[in-house]
Amino acid sequence: MEAVLAIAIGILAGSGVYLLLRPRTFQVIMGLTLISYAVNLFIFSMGRIKVDSEPVLVPGLAATLANTADPMPQALVLTAIVIGFAMTALFLVVLLASRGLSGTDHVDGAEKKELAE
Repeated sequence: MEAVLAIAIGILAGSGVYLLLRPRTFQVIMGLTLISYAVNLFIFSMGRIKVDSEPVLVPGLAATLANTADPMPQALVLTAIVIGFAMTALFLVVLLASRGLSGTDHVDGAEKKELAE
């Protein structure tokens, strides 16, 4: 299970970096989103991946302490998902406004000249 999660985090981070280096604004936004998902999965994995474990500690039972998941990374990831969604919505509004003002969606603001001219 840990290997699958590590591979998924690596693929998301690698794809995010690739998209982050593209010349179009929408691809840059999607790259930032994929990197944030990779970081969320990484933080979530720090809370010990357990199957069939109790989500909440029962008072007085010290034996179940070793079998429970840590709720702090789960709370952090939930907060990061909400903040990431709001930032993505803001980025998309800025993208639409920038494209409307400049007429292009390239990061540098200028279209590449076609080689077929």
